[in-house]
Amino acid sequence: MANTTRHEAEPAGRKAVAVDADAKERNLKRLRRIEGQIRGIQRMVEGDRYCADILMQISSVQEALRGVGRELMRNHLKHCASAAIRSSDAEANDMYDELVDLMFKNTR
Repeated sequence: MANTTRHEAEPAGRKAVAVDADAKERNLKRLRRIEGQIRGIQRMVEGDRYCADILMQISSVQEALRGVGRELMRNHLKHCASAAIRSSDAEANDMYDELVDLMFKNTR
């Protein structure tokens, strides 16, 4: 039997335990801005813009996505992880595995 973590075994439609409304709105605004930046990068590539300028815009988008990721991680730790860790040893262990996986995936 394969060793699976909680997030691999559950369906993709999981919901957060709780979501801070202000953080959600900030993330949505950031993601809309990022979406616009991506369209701008596409236009830059189509228009044969200078490579260094395109790379600077890509760097800006990556930093903006990291900001969204930090906000989501904060919410996950505050609500989802805390609830799982308090609920039972099994759920706590699954959450520890999930958090370690998230940390390693986000540090690449």
